[in-house]
Amino acid sequence: MSNRQIVFVLGMGRSGTSALTRVLSLCGGQLPENLLGATDANPTGHWEPMDVLMLNIRFMERHGSTWFDPTLRLQSGYSIDDGEREEYVGEIQKLLDTFPSQPFLIIKEPRIASLAEYWFEACARGGFDIRIVIPVRHPDEVSMSLATRDGVSPELSGMLWLKYNLLAERYSRPYRRVFVEYSNLISNWRHEIERISEKLALELHPDAEQVDQFIVGKLHRQRSSGKPRDLFSQGWTGQVYAAFSAAARDEQLDEAMLDSVFSAFQSNEHMFRVSLDDFQKRFAPR
Repeated sequence: MSNRQIVFVLGMGRSGTSALTRVLSLCGGQLPENLLGATDANPTGHWEPMDVLMLNIRFMERHGSTWFDPTLRLQSGYSIDDGEREEYVGEIQKLLDTFPSQPFLIIKEPRIASLAEYWFEACARGGFDIRIVIPVRHPDEVSMSLATRDGVSPELSGMLWLKYNLLAERYSRPYRRVFVEYSNLISNWRHEIERISEKLALELHPDAEQVDQFIVGKLHRQRSSGKPRDLFSQGWTGQVYAAFSAAARDEQLDEAMLDSVFSAFQSNEHMFRVSLDDFQKRFAPR
């Protein structure tokens, strides 16, 4: 069995990915160097490697996508030739080989939820044992956070929340994984670290003083409770959030329901994406 362990914090941005990543690093995990620093939107740091960020941005932009792309264009029917796939996976492997991996490596970069097939292939080739942490946060809180940071509409936020959470869940099924509610991490990080350690079979040794100093109330600035707003008139957002929250309480995850939601989301996304692309290429004013 491989002795190189890698933990991906995989999911929707603004869902506590940065806080989870930092806490894991204070429990013994290793972060790459050259991290994206603190900003007004994330004053305690992003904890994601710039090399990974730029590699993913270049790949997505070459194929007409960005993190704000609500479509599944890179997952549904888009053809990436074998040569380019090998080049990208090879670049990921080279990066991974430059990162510290003892006792375990932590990678957080929100685009990886959309690009996981390439990252997981590179990990497999490099002999990494993959573990996944999926952050869970109320969709309305994520929407408020994106509106504050980027002026994103609730409609786009809702699409992004569904897309990245559904992809993170599907891609992570073959691996050890754990769902962590952001509010639970803030209110009782010790319990959540115990859960993560147990679910991932990972030895965690928290520096309690540093974690306590890091976990402060300002990390949870947007708050919401109750049933999420239903922007799709289908109940998808509420269903997915309820399933993820149940998993964060160590209840059974309803994968059949998530498959059904993904299939419906994929069908609708495909129709609107193809229609919009056709309009923009052929009929939009120039």
